Amino acid sequence: PTPSRLINNRLISIQQWLIQLTSKQMLAIHNQKGRTWALMLMSLILFIGSTNLLGLLPHSFTPTTQLSMNLGMAIPLWAGTVITGFRYKTKASLAHFLPQGTPLPLIPMLVVIETISLFIQPMALAVRLTANITAGHLLIHLIGGATLALINISATTAFITFIILILLTILEFAVALIQAYVFTLLVSLYLHDNT
Repeated sequence: PTPSRLINNRLISIQQWLIQLTSKQMLAIHNQKGRTWALMLMSLILFIGSTNLLGLLPHSFTPTTQLSMNLGMAIPLWAGTVITGFRYKTKASLAHFLPQGTPLPLIPMLVVIETISLFIQPMALAVRLTANITAGHLLIHLIGGATLALINISATTAFITFIILILLTILEFAVALIQAYVFTLLVSLYLHDNT
């Protein structure tokens, strides 16, 4: 919707600036066909980033720690990029299966390897996001538990582990946003290869 004010408030201004910066960064490599995915890519990065950040709140659930959820995002997006490639650039898409100048005896094996590599892409997308978010949550949980256990034993050690916990939480905020960016950027790169 069009804004009703001439000048937006700070939150809306920061949000618009971040979306413009991210979309410019991600869509710079795309041609006109690839830029039609702009809304999908921006929605994806906002969704993953917000769910990752909301998962850092106490007693909340992070959907992106579930492999099924991440596969549910990765497989359709990957399939969309691959189908787009086969639809509009059939010859170039098939050429990815066999690099130029391959010796004749290696051709069957290389085609199999490249096919497996293509089908592993969505799994790699999903596992990367799941592993990074889960590892961060586990570290926060373990160090938080250690801090609580050390309060009765040594206040100084408990304070040091609490400082580590705060630093790790700040790092997790960065990881939550970086993982959203990486997931979306890889989908964008797959799209670039196929448009």
